[in-house]
This record gives sequence, structure tokens and C-alpha cells, in this order.
Amino acid sequence: MDLNHIASIFETLRLEPPSKLTLLEAETLRSTHYLPTPPDVDTLILGINSPESAMQVKTVLLSAFAGSHTVWVVGSGKGKELKLADFPEVETYPISLFVPSLGEGTSFEAFAEIVAHLRAPDGCPWDKEQTHQTLRKHLLEESYEALSAIDAGDVQGMREEFGDLLLQIILNAQIASESKDFNMTEILKHIYDKIVRRHPHVFGDVRLDGVDDVLQNWEKLKEKERGKKKEDKGILDGVPAALPALNQAQEYQERAARVGFDWPEIEGVLDKIREEIEEIKTAQNPEQVKGELGDLFFVLVNLARWRDVDAESALREANLKFKRRFGHVEFRAREGGRNLSEMTLEEMDIFWNEAKAKGM
Repeated sequence: MDLNHIASIFETLRLEPPSKLTLLEAETLRSTHYLPTPPDVDTLILGINSPESAMQVKTVLLSAFAGSHTVWVVGSGKGKELKLADFPEVETYPISLFVPSLGEGTSFEAFAEIVAHLRAPDGCPWDKEQTHQTLRKHLLEESYEALSAIDAGDVQGMREEFGDLLLQIILNAQIASESKDFNMTEILKHIYDKIVRRHPHVFGDVRLDGVDDVLQNWEKLKEKERGKKKEDKGILDGVPAALPALNQAQEYQERAARVGFDWPEIEGVLDKIREEIEEIKTAQNPEQVKGELGDLFFVLVNLARWRDVDAESALREANLKFKRRFGHVEFRAREGGRNLSEMTLEEMDIFWNEAKAKGM
């Protein structure tokens, strides 16, 4: 790489060369989908030889930078400042593109560093005391908070909660690194290899048609992996025992269906629901009722799966709807100076129907 050429670019821009700089050839981004360099370091992209090359560079940069981010184009001894969204606004090629960094704290590496600092001798007393086991409840809480943001369609909330969830992952990785069990690089390499291995239709030459074929092939690949590890585990053994019951039931059913253990038509599911309801009616004692109710819940989850509905999300939404409507009943009762315990069911139903009419 010609250092004089790089120096001339910064002379043209009348900028001091940065102390840290990532150099990229545009050709290396030709088939890239995500920026391969940390955005907290200035980047210089060389050898942009055509409008097609420039558009590919722009697409990759937009995976990490906003369209409003300022960049500098250099070509024919001239420099031009513009917004990334407006790039390329040039008539002649080749050109180079200087992309200033997003600043401190915008890369994965920077985040891993501050987490490691929290655990260092001069770090935070609380963080230094944590173990995988003490962090378990926080990992669970952050997962549920992220799910709540997703269910609410709260984009800002998702951004925040995904960050909190990432903190838990990085912190657990740092603890494992300190005990020499594994490190973040090994975590990334393991999941990278797994994704490539389980997507031969994307990264290999396997041809699959549609989602069903992909999921069936996924189960076959996992079955082979279990065989190589000589694990005496079945298809359902990989489903976490700590999952909420509805999630767990749906995952069991989805995995079984991928290998053909499923009703051929949805009518079979509906018939099973009717059968379970009849068995509940004839149950003789509390234990039988509990068992039959469990069976009914399980087959209702199967109906949700058949209709492409997430059972856990559906019940959560129903819970929230009930909470909103019952809250309206309480509000209207207080408004009238009444206690709920003093009201008849018919009176409460009036307020409940009000809430329904308002779309609550």
C-alpha cells in the first residue's frame, strides 16, 4: 500500500492524519453485508472504481453509520465533504472515501474493555464479586424486559434492553475468561462456525425450498452433531427446562413437527381440543382435572403453532388486555365512590363493556 498516496489524501483534505486509521480496499467490501472494522476508528477506503462499487461501499457503511454522518470524498486531487446518505455525488473515478469514527464507546471491543475494567482491581466492588450464578437472575430479568419491549413495539426500549442484555453476556464471558474456562473470542468463533455449518443452503451448495425445508434440514444437522458428540440426547433435550411453560410446549411441538411427528391437517388439532374439553368435563378428582387441563393447554399451544402464533406472546397480550379493562372497571368504581367488593357482577360488566367499546 502506497503510504505517499495515503498522505496525499489527507493533504488534499487539509486534515491531520489520525493516530489510528483503518485502511480498506473497496474490493474487500464487494460481497460484504456488515462493516468489518470498528466504527470508533477512522476508516479510509481506497480504490472505489465505479458507481456500483461506491453504492456497495455506502450500503456496508450504513450498517454502522447513520445517513447523516459526514464523510469526505477524494478524487482527481480534490476533496469534497458530504453526508453519507448523499454519497456518491461524483462524476469521475477512481475515488477514495474518508470516514471519521463515531467516537468513543461505539465498538464491540470498547464495550468489552469497559466491562473488563469493571472486573479489574481498580474496578467496581459489586461487579468484582459477581459469578455466573449470581448473575443468573439478572440475565433472566433482562431477557424478560427485552421481550416486554418487543411485545410493546417499543423501538427505543428495545435498543436499551438489548444493550442491558448484551452487558450480561459480556460480563459472563469476562468472568469465564478470568477463570480460564473460555473467552469472548471462543464464544464468537463457536457460534460463527455453528451458523455456517447449519446454513449450508446459504454458505454451501445445498438447495432447499422454503422455511419448512430449512427447519427440517436444521434438525437433521443437529442430529448428526449429537451423533458425533456421542451424546445420548434426544431432539427435545436441548429445550431449556427453565423456559416458561408455553414457550417450552411450543418449542417441543415445533421440533417434533420438523421430523414429521405432527397432524397432517389442522382439523386433527381442533378435534383434539374438543376431546380434551370432554375429558375435563368427566374428570373425577382434582388430579385428573389438573392432568386434563395440562393436556388442553398443550394442544392449544399446538393450535397456536399451526396458526403461526407465538403462544407466550398471545397470552401476554391477553393478560395486558385484561389488566387494562379491569383497571377501567376499578377507575369507574372509584369515580362513583364505590368499592368493587360492594358491586354486583352485572354492574362491573357495564364498565367492562365500556372498556371494550373504547378498544382497551
